[in-house]
Amino acid sequence: MRTAEFDFELPEAAIALEPASPRDAARLLVVRQRASAGGEPSQGDVAFEDRVVSDLPELLRAGDVVVLNDTRVIRAALLGLRVRGENRATIAVNLHKRVDASRWRAFARPAKRLAVGDRIRFGHEGRVCLLGSLDATVTEVLQGGEVELGFSLHSAYLEQAIEALGDPPLPPYITSKRDVQPEDAERYQTIYARREGAVAAPTAGLHFSRRLIGALQANGIACHFLTLHVGAGTFLPVTAPVVSEHKMHGEWGELSQPTAAALNSARARGGRIVAIGSTVLRLLEAAAGEDGRLAPFSGETDIFITPGYSFKCVDVLMTNFHLPRSTLFMLVAAFSGLAAMRRAYAHAIAAGYRFYSYGDACLLYPAA
Repeated sequence: MRTAEFDFELPEAAIALEPASPRDAARLLVVRQRASAGGEPSQGDVAFEDRVVSDLPELLRAGDVVVLNDTRVIRAALLGLRVRGENRATIAVNLHKRVDASRWRAFARPAKRLAVGDRIRFGHEGRVCLLGSLDATVTEVLQGGEVELGFSLHSAYLEQAIEALGDPPLPPYITSKRDVQPEDAERYQTIYARREGAVAAPTAGLHFSRRLIGALQANGIACHFLTLHVGAGTFLPVTAPVVSEHKMHGEWGELSQPTAAALNSARARGGRIVAIGSTVLRLLEAAAGEDGRLAPFSGETDIFITPGYSFKCVDVLMTNFHLPRSTLFMLVAAFSGLAAMRRAYAHAIAAGYRFYSYGDACLLYPAA
């Protein structure tokens, strides 16, 4: 398939710069296959229902299981000063993948100002970490603005310095419109975030409140957790003209044996697996066998889901609205059908839904 097939017109005003408050007050577009008079789904036809996220317990049924990603976002956005002899240049860095105890892959802006051997000093605007200065050396310059950085600190010392010097890694479409605010540290984090390692939020989970989780459990809908440390590569636009030429970045994830067993048991009893976000869906599909049974998983996955993919275990997907030509829009098109998602997104734009990380959500059912 060609990447252009996943393009659509998205008004700039539709991209949310602030999240809904409270979290579960965000809007929720339910997208279902419309049944014909005979009870069978009609070819390519869908029905839309405008709801809010707090309605989720009544949209699901007792015995379903909701799966959430408990990754915790680190303060991966760093501002530094490149030092090359007497020359200086300001460099913005978004860490996206740990290489080892002292090295990270990162996206740098402007990357064209960096060369192997350059030194970057972070915290030069009056922000210093408790351990002193944090320096990094550019060890590799890659394509697409990506670099590899070797830091002067390592392991827990480096983690402390990043926490002290970094900002929440909000997407560029937000930071180009406004400064990062102190409250973003809490708003760009799920309430159940536990395991540090993500450099982007699992954004569908941002809509969950303790009240919503309690309501789900009261309705007989269990909540289970897995971990996928979201990388910035997940959100990169697809620049290749043909979808199959796009290279996904690998992300580390873990599905425990008890959680896999609980999900298999729920499905065997007729319950549905409801993935909260594309990150959850991707890890579950990576961990599932061809028969749909889940096995424990720990390691990297670079699974790239596009139309034609045969889903093995996820029955319902809740996810935010994604950008044109993105791997995430390709994923929802694979799940519910490209034509259906084009119509759903057109409905969402016309109805004033808010898009992307701080935006609204949709609840998707599989294509017929």
